[in-house]
Amino acid sequence: MEQVVPQQQKILTKENERERLQSTWRNEDTRAAAELEKFRSGLRRIESLTRTIVEYTRKGNRAKMNALEADLAANENDVARTEADAAAMEPRLDALKQKLGQRTAHKKNLEDNRVYRRSLRHVEALEKDLRELDGRVEELGDLDSLKEVYEEISKKRQKYSDEMVRSEGRISGLKEQKRDLKRRLNTEEYHDIDERHRVKMIECETTLICISDLDKFYKSVDESLLQYHGMKIEDINKIIKELWTLTYRGEDINCIELVSGQETGGRATRSYNYRVVMTKGNTKIDMRGRCSAGQRVLASIVIRLALAETFCINCGVMALDEPTTNLDHENKVGLAQSLSQIIANRSVQRNFQLVVITHDEDFVLMMKEELQALAGVSMPEQYFQLFREQADDGNFYSKIRPVAWEDL
Repeated sequence: MEQVVPQQQKILTKENERERLQSTWRNEDTRAAAELEKFRSGLRRIESLTRTIVEYTRKGNRAKMNALEADLAANENDVARTEADAAAMEPRLDALKQKLGQRTAHKKNLEDNRVYRRSLRHVEALEKDLRELDGRVEELGDLDSLKEVYEEISKKRQKYSDEMVRSEGRISGLKEQKRDLKRRLNTEEYHDIDERHRVKMIECETTLICISDLDKFYKSVDESLLQYHGMKIEDINKIIKELWTLTYRGEDINCIELVSGQETGGRATRSYNYRVVMTKGNTKIDMRGRCSAGQRVLASIVIRLALAETFCINCGVMALDEPTTNLDHENKVGLAQSLSQIIANRSVQRNFQLVVITHDEDFVLMMKEELQALAGVSMPEQYFQLFREQADDGNFYSKIRPVAWEDL
């Protein structure tokens, strides 16, 4: 290595000198070529004039011939000068040719030096690789382990080779499938398929947009229905509270109300779990299983009246069948007061009609007393009584007859 460094410096110096000499030679060669071209141009001009002179002499144009001879003499002088210049250039050309030969030899030496340097670098790289291989051999250990590693690598290589063969087979199949698909695309079935696909995509996107809009509309309507449902439940509970307070005479239940709980489920399976709760003090508990039969009947009537008041404002007919079943005397009085109040409130409605079906004559009497106690309410002229009567044929038939309130 110590001998290589000076040699490399010499090579770099020689290469720089070679470049400088090549540049000088190219300049000299260009200048000599220009002089030679100038000489050739003068020679062509002399030949042209000579031909002109011969032509003029042949035609007998002496005066022109003299002029041409003068031009010829001037040209000969030019030619003499040019030849002298060319003769003077010959030594320079010989010197340049000699330098060119020297440069060729110098160039060969430089090329040999470059090959030598490349060889040295290659030898150094090989020595480095050899040292690395020696180190790897020492790390690998004994020959048996290397054989095992070699066998494992061979198995992997065989496995990868088999996978490559299978992959090539699949690729071949896919290529054939691709060619078949291209042939099918050229058939009438797939004619103008891009335009049809574009139309279908537009239809699909439009449908998706419509679905999205419908979903938004459904959510909006659903929220509105939920809000409407909550408002109606509040109205119903308000009427229930008023009717219960007016009707119920006991002290164990302050009021009742209708509670709805939305059960979880999809849009199509959504349902509401309605239940009746009663308030005792500050506690609300379910009414099912914790109240008497009379309380259940009264609660049922009150809830139905509240539903009718809420949802049947334009409906003039309200029917109650045996409303006093299981009710004690105090609650019957309260129910009579509630019904009388409803009649008074609905008296301004032209198509209002209350139908009460009962076997309890005491309740009818209570209704009469309550209606008479209300100011501004006109009493019904009569009520209707249903009874059974035996006919001439010995059978009993049901009959209905009007009864004046004064006869009650």
